[in-house]
Amino acid sequence: MKRLKVLVSAYACRPGEGSEPGVGWNVVRELSKYHDIWVLTRENNRPAVEVELAKNPLPIHFIYCEPSRWVQRLNRKQRLVYLHYYLWQLQAYFVARKLHREVSFDLVHHVTYVRHSTPSFLVLLPIPFIWGPVGGGESAPQAFWQNFNFRAKIYETIRNLVRTFGELDPFVRLTAKRSILARGTTEETAQRLRQLGATQVEVFSQLGLSAEEITQLAKYAQPQPNSVRFVSVGRLLHWKGFDLGLRAFARSQLSGDAEYWIIGEGKERSRLETLARELGIHQQVKFWNKLSREETLQKLGECTALIHPSLHESGGLVCLEAMAAGRPVICLNLGGPALQVSNKTGFKVSAETPEIAINEMASAMIRLAEDNTLWQSMSQEGIQRVQEFYSWEIKGQLLARLYEKLVT
Repeated sequence: MKRLKVLVSAYACRPGEGSEPGVGWNVVRELSKYHDIWVLTRENNRPAVEVELAKNPLPIHFIYCEPSRWVQRLNRKQRLVYLHYYLWQLQAYFVARKLHREVSFDLVHHVTYVRHSTPSFLVLLPIPFIWGPVGGGESAPQAFWQNFNFRAKIYETIRNLVRTFGELDPFVRLTAKRSILARGTTEETAQRLRQLGATQVEVFSQLGLSAEEITQLAKYAQPQPNSVRFVSVGRLLHWKGFDLGLRAFARSQLSGDAEYWIIGEGKERSRLETLARELGIHQQVKFWNKLSREETLQKLGECTALIHPSLHESGGLVCLEAMAAGRPVICLNLGGPALQVSNKTGFKVSAETPEIAINEMASAMIRLAEDNTLWQSMSQEGIQRVQEFYSWEIKGQLLARLYEKLVT
């Protein structure tokens, strides 16, 4: 494989973290095995990156940049993070333009943020540009709004308006049109990329697990527990859909020793506790608050399956972690989780209406609780699926080959 000179835009990029910073770091770490990599990133990522490079050197050139100081002051505690992100993209272009004159890059790739409604001005460089995977095109199905309180409805309305406003930005449309390849994290986002003018669009998850993480998670791949326990992990927010999980658990009418664990904190805590009492299952529901990663994984390994009924999510890393730990996943057939979970590794239930989703989730809970052969099969298939499709090492190889294919 010919080593190319590649410029990567990674606003979020830090080692040892999940979410956006983890995506940025793992992508550039794997790419450095195959190509010469320059990374444009934020100044606040420098301390963590330099500590890691001192311990584990990598052949990567990091270029740190920031917009003006007044923008940084306005963004204290990430109060105006998306304005900062937009202006950072503009500053990154001027830094990249000068750097390109010195280096002559073969390709430029925008990696983070994973957000389709904000432009990347690096598309203006006279070299092939890859956009993404980017996400954010997902919306909570309208039928599920009936269960939202007033604040949740306002949140969803504003979220949709902000996304629409972003898509009207001519620079967002320019980014889409000039991309040699635009990747959406879900089919919903991919459709929006096409509407924005992208001609070559793929659906591709931004998520992965490192070899170290896969090995760690394998330690929690315990045999099916004797007691039936389901678990949901995440912030307790309305769009996470944990109320659907509670209703499905109540409808399943599993034996009295069956339990539903919820790990996380958030505004919906009191509402979920009230719902559990109303459903008559409060004795079977355990709220664990927010736990450390190690404690969370330990609890996950003690459960029968992960319940992840998120109504709009580009990613859903916990689904990958559950499969790597040999836990089947029950999710809605929406967004990132629906891309990660296959019919061999869990259940993707209909998101047509809340009633249908609850019934199908309840049915899936019963099957996993009563059919040990099915559980064993889904457990093993989940472990194998993560290793084959979501290993950062494998994703890095595929991306490195894609670069060569697009450039030559």
